[in-house]
Amino acid sequence: MDTALGNRLIELRAGIVAGFDAGNWEEVGLLTGTSDMINGHPRLLRSLSWGDEDYAGNVLTVLRRIVERDPRTLPIIEAYLDKNFPTESTYVSAKPSERRITFAPNASQVPDGYVELDLVAVMMPLSMEFSSVYQAVKQSTAECGLRCLRADDIWEDSTIIQDIFTLIFRAQVVVVDFTGKNPNVMYETGIAHTLGKHVIPIPQHLGDVPFDMQHHRVLRYMPNAEGLTKLSSELAAKLRQVSVGSSASPFPPIETDDDMPF
Repeated sequence: MDTALGNRLIELRAGIVAGFDAGNWEEVGLLTGTSDMINGHPRLLRSLSWGDEDYAGNVLTVLRRIVERDPRTLPIIEAYLDKNFPTESTYVSAKPSERRITFAPNASQVPDGYVELDLVAVMMPLSMEFSSVYQAVKQSTAECGLRCLRADDIWEDSTIIQDIFTLIFRAQVVVVDFTGKNPNVMYETGIAHTLGKHVIPIPQHLGDVPFDMQHHRVLRYMPNAEGLTKLSSELAAKLRQVSVGSSASPFPPIETDDDMPF
């Protein structure tokens, strides 16, 4: 198992063991569509009710099986735990870390919801000359079983900056096109990095990449049919490396004996 994902499950287990009752498990089942797995485990709720020593192991077993079936359930459960059993800080990064921070932005409001593991946000100039580039990005995400959105695809708030912040907050990956050194794209990239997102730069010219990001690998492309086909292929390969939102499970097979702890 990937170490980072394993650590997230272990941390979840600790919070659940400390605070959950049967009602919380029922709510998590409804939110994630996994009531069958929770109620179907022969020991989970029984060991909770009786305070048995194997409860912690049963929790980890069920959590792993839930997330193995659908990786998108992991941030749902994390958000539920943070909301109902808040700690002193809230982790808002797409990448686990030992240090945690709580942030309160002034220009935008932190949206409700959670990171959508199949969502890719695209930040680029909103002009017609980039329409074919956006179509190439959409093709690459579709090949990976992912969704992609730009700011002009949504209208949830009266201010565009809030919609942009919300889109970046909910996305797991952010693709940024630095072509033309667009100041809005620069600003949005800063938000994405602050929120700990996987940022994939795709400029037409390497000179358009900000100095502070020139040490990052970029996917340079040419704005013609051949160049956009190549971009779509290379971006799809990159997305498969950084995304857990595809249909492929990030976990290896697990034991089928329900009585064995994780």
